[in-house]
Amino acid sequence: MSGPYTGIWPVAPTPFNEDGSLDLEGMKRALDCLIDQGADGICVLANFSEQFLISDAEREVLARLSVEHVAGRVPVIVTISHYATQIAVERAQFAKDLGADVVMMMPPYHGALLKGTPEQSFEQFAAVGEVGIPIMVQDAPLSGVDLPVSLLVRMAREIEAVKLFKIECPRAANKIRALIEQGGDAIEAPFDGEEAITLLADLDAGATGSMTSGMIVDQIKPVLNHHHAGRIEEATAAYGRVAMAINHENRQCGWQSCKAAMVEGGVIKSDFCRHPIPPLHPAIRARLIDLLRPLDPLVLNWGK
Repeated sequence: MSGPYTGIWPVAPTPFNEDGSLDLEGMKRALDCLIDQGADGICVLANFSEQFLISDAEREVLARLSVEHVAGRVPVIVTISHYATQIAVERAQFAKDLGADVVMMMPPYHGALLKGTPEQSFEQFAAVGEVGIPIMVQDAPLSGVDLPVSLLVRMAREIEAVKLFKIECPRAANKIRALIEQGGDAIEAPFDGEEAITLLADLDAGATGSMTSGMIVDQIKPVLNHHHAGRIEEATAAYGRVAMAINHENRQCGWQSCKAAMVEGGVIKSDFCRHPIPPLHPAIRARLIDLLRPLDPLVLNWGK
């Protein structure tokens, strides 16, 4: 696709069966639930999809299933991050051949001591850009790689495929604002991330969209709609309504929040996560559901 890239583009969870195998029917149901919640696009194989717990063969199965099952109802982003540029390029080509609309990637990293330099990061994005599919640059603390605004602007200006930016670093609003000011028209789609924990400030700074989890897409979407329409008071009120649930997700649960909510609502059968990820503490899980119920999100009723 070619822009505009706006709205809410959640990360789809990866459901597992209790024995740790992929729950492919559950994956289809999760994708359908996200679309029914009003997702403007869907991202798969991201950090909140537990990409670091999934084999290469499983990645191919999940990417293919997702693109084919969504079947053009909304755009699909396939995450392709890898330390090796050759593998990132191969993953991008695979996603493009499947019919994915966008790929998302972090800069090259592999643990605390293997991190790409700014020039190596630029080179990797440029190599993936040659595949000819739009790229979302994921600026996330997980990689540990610094992506200064000057580098992001250079990517936007010199790599045709770099069109989207998911900014989820500390003080994200400041970076989004600086990115837009310095990059001008080259910055096509600055997105907010990190479960929308800083959404209002990021929208104020000029974010065009948000990549949240898939937990309460239908409850967060009004914040973006109001803000983009200039209804700032309504956007603030809509955000205040969901802020406690988002905070609990961000600070206590991580990606497990979406899976817990989807189990509660009959979307998927299990919230199993592969070792070494421990299950949510029962009290943390109970608090999450208690915070969600007054919001009456679709996820808690979708499968019932």
